[in-house]
Amino acid sequence: MALALIETGHTNVDLKPSPIEPSWIIEGNPEARSHLLSTSACGTATTLIWSCTTGKFNWYYDLDETIMILEGSTVIESDGMPPKRYGVGDVVFFREGAHAKWHIEDYVKKVAFLRQSNPVGLGYAIRAINKLKRMSSTLGGRRST
Repeated sequence: MALALIETGHTNVDLKPSPIEPSWIIEGNPEARSHLLSTSACGTATTLIWSCTTGKFNWYYDLDETIMILEGSTVIESDGMPPKRYGVGDVVFFREGAHAKWHIEDYVKKVAFLRQSNPVGLGYAIRAINKLKRMSSTLGGRRST
């Protein structure tokens, strides 16, 4: 089955339970919920909506993750980074391997863009192929936008 070339979604969706790993919870009973919005054809990138109620917990990132806060706020801290409150419109990038402590005082809702990192050598090869594609499309005529 072919994937649609363009998919649309909305941040106001029904979220399903997405429990936080119990050993990561520091304080409270945070209830996380999420909804998958999209997945790349290769399966290495996803977009989801995620929300959580009051609590403190650790989070360990096994993927690159960029978030934008849609509702509420959270205090995030990490080694070498003092606690800081992030609210509506703030964007935060977590590299694969990062660890952060989340403190949600009331509620937070975010959109998350998750991407698997490529090994360094593969990353160079992908960039080279993409450059060749751009060069060949430029030589072959104008690209439409």
